[in-house]
Amino acid sequence: MFCVNHDTGMIHWLHMTVLTSMGGATVDQSRSANMADIWFISDTHFYHENIIQYCGRPFKDAEFMNEFMIEEWNKVVKPQDHVWHLGDVAMGFGGNQGKITNLLSRLNGKKRACVGNHDPIKAQWFQQGFEKIELWRGFKDEGFTCVHIPLQIEQLRDGHVCVHGHIHNNLVTDKFGKPDPRYICVCVEHTNYAPVNMDVIKEKVNKVRIGG
Repeated sequence: MFCVNHDTGMIHWLHMTVLTSMGGATVDQSRSANMADIWFISDTHFYHENIIQYCGRPFKDAEFMNEFMIEEWNKVVKPQDHVWHLGDVAMGFGGNQGKITNLLSRLNGKKRACVGNHDPIKAQWFQQGFEKIELWRGFKDEGFTCVHIPLQIEQLRDGHVCVHGHIHNNLVTDKFGKPDPRYICVCVEHTNYAPVNMDVIKEKVNKVRIGG
């Protein structure tokens, strides 16, 4: 967990890691530092002042939010890694292409995007900021599909688990009102504002496979 001193804008860490918030899975430490990892994140909403109030994000303003998420991203993502951003990258930067292009250039990794409902897919900054842009991305061998807005399981092209964004603080629930384990939300509100490693996703998918 963490809290923010709104006078100074400083975040004070109490006890928090991305891995514990996403179920306690650990990244495979046996991999070489030179090998590429795959990461997932969604709904960063860089530059979006109003999202702080809408979703109760613990930041004094968008500038501080941006810098915090950039720092957390680069703590875990290596330059050779692949990062799938599942949509709603940025808002509220006044159409300043250079501003958002510069921010994206500061983020480690080879960035790919699944388009969100707020993403201007024809904008130059979006086209240049992501080496791949798709509506969804299937990971057949791993058993899941990535998309911005969660889809019904029977609509998934690959696998039986939907990795998604869009719903921010909320979770997809089953008919009993409990979180549905077939849906993995990687909105930053659920990931401590940092990308989630493929190992974490695979562990959660495997639990669904074995009925855990």
